[in-house]
Amino acid sequence: MSEKEEPWSLVIGRVAAPFGTKGEVRVRAETDFPERFETLEEVCLELPQGEERVVRVVGVRSTAKGILLSLEGYQDRNAAEELRQSLVKVKPSMAAPLPEGRYWVHQIIGLRVFTVEGRDLGEVTEVVRSPGNDVYVTESAMIPAVREVVREMDVEGGRMVVALPPEDDGASDERE
Repeated sequence: MSEKEEPWSLVIGRVAAPFGTKGEVRVRAETDFPERFETLEEVCLELPQGEERVVRVVGVRSTAKGILLSLEGYQDRNAAEELRQSLVKVKPSMAAPLPEGRYWVHQIIGLRVFTVEGRDLGEVTEVVRSPGNDVYVTESAMIPAVREVVREMDVEGGRMVVALPPEDDGASDERE
């Protein structure tokens, strides 16, 4: 891959199974914007064994159980079967736009995190999705992704500034 070629690094879905006899695959969306599938012209499929294939999307249908994709080169159920559990990926430049102040996980991974006091907490290595709020994980901290904690997000500069709540060491507990 040349330096200027953008990687296919954003996972937007996973092939659940073949559908029908004409090579369609049922995709479980792993994106907040499943309607994006309808505008795709090509995707990268990362097969379970790690091989990647860029394929042209020739048809898209939405159903209650997921999205059905027709892909160039897959005309029957047997051909589609080999795609089971493959990741469906797009390039970062193909990401849906977000409102100001919202970020994609790929933009947060790798940011260097500092406290408001200047202490280095390391790089964000993972973003854990949870019902209440996401959690940013570094080598030395788990940071709730809430406004009261995340004070500054500088994606271009590669840094995040956080105000961590005071640590509770249990010293104030009075027990009899």
